[in-house]
Amino acid sequence: MTPHEYANVLGLDGIRYVLESSRELPIDFFIMLPSCVPATPLESAGARLTAGDLRLMIHDERIAGIAELMNYPGVYLGLENELAKIDAGKGKAIDGHAPGLRGRNLNAYVLAGVRSDHESTELEEAREKLRLGMHLLLREGSTERNLEHLAPLVTPGCAANCSFATDDKLPGDLVEEGHIDHCVRKAIRLGVPAVTAIQIATLNPARHYRLRNFGAVAPRYWADFIVFEDIANLQVQQTWKRGALVAENGKFLASLPPPVPEPRSTMNMRYLPAQFQVPANGAASIKVIELVPQQIVTRKAMLPPKIENGQIVSDPVGDVLKLVVVERHRATGNVGVGFVRGFKLHRGALGSTVAHDAHNVVVVGVSDADILEAIAALLRMQGGLVAVADGQVQAALPLPIAGLVSDQPLETVLRDSAALNAAARALGCQLDAPFMSLSFLSLSPIPELKLTDLGLIDAVKMEVTSLTG
Repeated sequence: MTPHEYANVLGLDGIRYVLESSRELPIDFFIMLPSCVPATPLESAGARLTAGDLRLMIHDERIAGIAELMNYPGVYLGLENELAKIDAGKGKAIDGHAPGLRGRNLNAYVLAGVRSDHESTELEEAREKLRLGMHLLLREGSTERNLEHLAPLVTPGCAANCSFATDDKLPGDLVEEGHIDHCVRKAIRLGVPAVTAIQIATLNPARHYRLRNFGAVAPRYWADFIVFEDIANLQVQQTWKRGALVAENGKFLASLPPPVPEPRSTMNMRYLPAQFQVPANGAASIKVIELVPQQIVTRKAMLPPKIENGQIVSDPVGDVLKLVVVERHRATGNVGVGFVRGFKLHRGALGSTVAHDAHNVVVVGVSDADILEAIAALLRMQGGLVAVADGQVQAALPLPIAGLVSDQPLETVLRDSAALNAAARALGCQLDAPFMSLSFLSLSPIPELKLTDLGLIDAVKMEVTSLTG
């Protein structure tokens, strides 16, 4: 796993928190050190990690390597600071993050030392990466449903260079669908041989990440295994960890260690309501972020704005809603304002402190009043997810640990998540995972158009762009 989110909020302290809080659990957590904190210079994160910071922790036995090199232009252009991060991880795995990257630039990216990628959405893109020797991570998350498109690539000749990944999955989906076991079942349904699908889930990632004594049932390997009856419809009945039964029929049987102290508060904000206003200034069209179903990439649409009293405002009839990002780490007062199409809210607002990658506050709404109330509610909760309408909170999920993680039992999180999704539907949203979709709208390394606290981002040219023109 990559504690990238913790690191963007808390820096090295966030990584240490993940290592310490997972140390005594009956599951092995291997950490990939975040390579892009912040992900790009186009956002304000809570910390900044250099190659020197990564070298401080790389030799820990639970550190498996360097995580996704998201500044892929910096890598293929040979920027010294990016190459230094790769050098810091030599001898361990170096993971990539290169959506749409092909041709000479992809060759340079691989030549620099990057060994994997999880961002392929198109078949030929993934095929080219495999041909260059990259390890292909077949992603199937809550919003990033790429497995169906990429499964035809899994042939006897290249299956050893494939593993599964989820990248982001909601608690409800984890319970209802499963995690990597869901990937196995879906791959089998898509025609991947059952034994091959299990190999992709087990031995392949262990070899890619150089994890000794993991990934198989054989002499010298740890006795980590699952028990099931039907390989074609894999349903886990028992989970064994180092020879001990730790779960059976969906019930956790092992004991838990005492929790470690939670990190500091991370909600430090300064903003003015006037910053959310967008003067029309005679604009005939505006750039609108357009959602792409089941993907984290977006499209850029040029649409006529709705103007009231000289201000560009949300147009719920046309499904063009105001989107706001407010910096929450250092009270800089940075506010980005844009517009998005695809949420279909007819009233209210949805807000979150889970906003990849810098995890500032992101809110989509019909009115400034409800956007402001959503921000106020997130402040009161010290982070989380919220649905607001007519100035009242309709549903909420507090995430007090770095504004990212709940300190409550899974059952409580599932209940609150279901209430949030129901509230979003009542406000008109038809997305399967509205808060997950919202969380990716400030992810500046992902094309095509995004919004951060520094403004509207052209994620193809990697630069701040104007709302108009």
